[in-house]
Amino acid sequence: GPGISETLFDGGLRRAQTEAARAAYDASVATYRQTVLGAFQSVEDNLAALRILEEEARVQEAAVQAAARSVTLTTEQYRAGTVGYLNVITTQTIALGNEITAVQLLGRRMIAAVQLVEALGGGWTERELPSAGDVTRRPDETHRP
Repeated sequence: GPGISETLFDGGLRRAQTEAARAAYDASVATYRQTVLGAFQSVEDNLAALRILEEEARVQEAAVQAAARSVTLTTEQYRAGTVGYLNVITTQTIALGNEITAVQLLGRRMIAAVQLVEALGGGWTERELPSAGDVTRRPDETHRP
């Protein structure tokens, strides 16, 4: 009948459509794989950043504590009359600089944590946040009808 002849004599149209569909599928798969690899890389980068910033924060906290001890010692020396007030001001300035650096590191750690959550697929818009009921509900209540 006419259906068979149309199929036989379509000039390769169906074959071309099939090949085009396969090519589109292959392109979609490649794009998906690249997206997944990019997401994994982003998560790994943010985890590494958090690890590095955590270590920097530990070191900086030690510097803050050492500077605070130095301020105490220098202040006691000033009260005893063994050093001038300029030494007290200098150690206070160093201590304040260490505290500022510690706060900046905390800010960088918070930013890195937010970027990690985003890389993991989390969001920060109000509609993506859990409701008050979700937050206050006990874990054993979540699966009840």
